[in-house]
Amino acid sequence: MSLRKFKRIGLLITYIIAVYIFFPDDVYAMHIMEGFLPINWAAFWWIVMIPFVIAGVRSIKKTVTLHPSLKMLLGMAGAFAFVLSALKIPSVTGSSSHPTGVGLGAILFGPTAMTVLGMIVLIFQAVLLAHGGITTLGANTFSMGVVGPFVSYGIYRGAKKLGAPLWLSVFLSATVGNLMTYVTTSIQLGLAFPAATGGVMASVLKFMSIFAFTQVPLAISEGILTVMVINVLSAYSQKELQILAVFTGKELPTSKRRVKT
Repeated sequence: MSLRKFKRIGLLITYIIAVYIFFPDDVYAMHIMEGFLPINWAAFWWIVMIPFVIAGVRSIKKTVTLHPSLKMLLGMAGAFAFVLSALKIPSVTGSSSHPTGVGLGAILFGPTAMTVLGMIVLIFQAVLLAHGGITTLGANTFSMGVVGPFVSYGIYRGAKKLGAPLWLSVFLSATVGNLMTYVTTSIQLGLAFPAATGGVMASVLKFMSIFAFTQVPLAISEGILTVMVINVLSAYSQKELQILAVFTGKELPTSKRRVKT
């Protein structure tokens, strides 16, 4: 991807950054905050996360070794996830919800690569924005960097096999991946803090209901935005997408084909 192409894609992300500036920072983030989980659960999610990170490092290394030209696109996918997941939208309970941005990277580079990018994003957010934490990095990475990308990737591939158009496959991938990230986080919190009445299930349902009001529209918005980004890439980065097998030449709309002279 050339620098000019990268700048065009960056226009969308720049808009998101501008919006982010106007959101307040004094709300609790949906990333599980530093020190919030009991030590046994914090350690458990770290252990569960590590194999996926190792697989992701290998996947990224293989990709950039075979196709060095994809490094910029890989960085763009990470930046997209960083900006979107840094948005903190106040929820009805005084806490907040946010997009995840992991669907795009999962579609382009596969789910394990997005595990690594997601973990890096979460580290920067924990250190620079006090959004999440290091002790809870395992849990946050598992929900946003493992479950989200794997669901997004599975939905995308499944929709394509069923003959769904590219835009619908991308939309469903990003939307459902976003929602499943929050379902996972609710399960993590429910396991760590079971309700006195009803136990784990009651606690999980409580956490899920807290974020449902804001997370559903956010998930839909993220799906639409991801489709927009893929459309820009399909117009200006056809070679890179074909290398990544996002779609073949036959699936590219006629209006976006470049005529060779």
